[in-house]
Amino acid sequence: MPKIMNATGAKSRTSNGNGGEHFDIEVPDTAHQISRDSWFQVAFVLTTGINNAYVLGYSGTVMVPLGWVGVIGLILASAISLYANILVAKLHEFGGKRHIRYRDLAGFLYGRKAYCVTWGLQYVNLFMINCGFIILAGSALKAVYVLFKDDHTMKLPYFIAIAGLVCAVFAIGVPHLSALGIWLGVSTILSLIYIIIAMVLSAKDGVKTPHSRDYEIKGSSLSKLFTITAAAANLVFVFNTGMLPEIQATVKQPVVKNMVKALYFQFTLGLLPMYAVMFIGYWAYGSSTSTYLLNNVSGPVWVKALANISAFLQTVICLHIFASPSYEYMDTKFGIKGGTFVLKNLMFRIMARGGYLAVSTLLSALLPFLGDFMSLTGAVSTIPLTFILANHMYYKAKNDKLNTMQKLWHWLNVVFFSLMSVAATIAAIRLIVVDSKNFHVFADL
Repeated sequence: MPKIMNATGAKSRTSNGNGGEHFDIEVPDTAHQISRDSWFQVAFVLTTGINNAYVLGYSGTVMVPLGWVGVIGLILASAISLYANILVAKLHEFGGKRHIRYRDLAGFLYGRKAYCVTWGLQYVNLFMINCGFIILAGSALKAVYVLFKDDHTMKLPYFIAIAGLVCAVFAIGVPHLSALGIWLGVSTILSLIYIIIAMVLSAKDGVKTPHSRDYEIKGSSLSKLFTITAAAANLVFVFNTGMLPEIQATVKQPVVKNMVKALYFQFTLGLLPMYAVMFIGYWAYGSSTSTYLLNNVSGPVWVKALANISAFLQTVICLHIFASPSYEYMDTKFGIKGGTFVLKNLMFRIMARGGYLAVSTLLSALLPFLGDFMSLTGAVSTIPLTFILANHMYYKAKNDKLNTMQKLWHWLNVVFFSLMSVAATIAAIRLIVVDSKNFHVFADL
């Protein structure tokens, strides 16, 4: 069993995994806790990550552009995502070292440049996901406000600012991923509240209007091509966190076996709520489904308010999960250890995490186009991290143990997802340009 080191900030001379040049790279030294959580708690972290309030947007951002063919796409995407995540999980202790960060694993296999590129890709991935969370939280708050006072005095950017402030307060009070503890249970309850309400109200609306739905994919042939390509990036965004090694770092030994168990839980039972709300929402409203499903549903005001408040609170918790690699980097870099409410630690989190979320909130309010954020995030970072890098890392690490067909399979994955990433990036940028023309900055959507 590899030795798990404490937060010393030490460096070690390590091989690039191929017997070549040696270089300095961080070993598992961290200001955060590792190897503390059961596989079941980690499974709940993963399940929280995919059943967050984003699921209220998938009917509109995934199903509307793809139509019912999206069902097949989702099933295929879930299968290939499980496969790719297991590849990464199996490399967690590769080379006699425990790679608790995605960038550490890439650096160990390829060298320092890959370490930096992977960190950049992951940072962009998580930053854009967190911007989407803040947009979602602001949209949920605005939806509650509109239920009681539809006077347009309070605009979406104001609610995004409030959401960012609440996220910052939570981030300051919860020091690391393992400290979420009971908050994961709270998150699960909140997720069930808004998912069940969205399903029931959507099904009720669908039964009332059985013949008035249109499932046609809108737009010209060229527009459909770009929209479908961007939606394909959303398919992989749905299932993947882009931070699997960081989550795996929290699980108890044996880390590979326990992580694989957590992944199987995520991709079986964990997917059921998301699939249910996504398909029922699209069935009920067809091509008119909103990018925030609770904007479509009709029902008692207090029920809709409860669903939106639950979505807002769950988003605050879930953002903390996806921001944790950035927090861990800052805490480790500046040696922030010890008690949560030690004055030095508290002031540092206020400045560092508050600053990070202030920038995220500003960008979210500036360009509050949720579907576009999802498409661009999937294309630019989720696809490279989850599929391209995972397959090539496994190929490089296990090269001498793979037969010719297995090697070919991994290369086919690398090439296919590279082409998909380029095409989806172009499509996503086009969507942002089009939406930027239709809506001004700080738009009240």
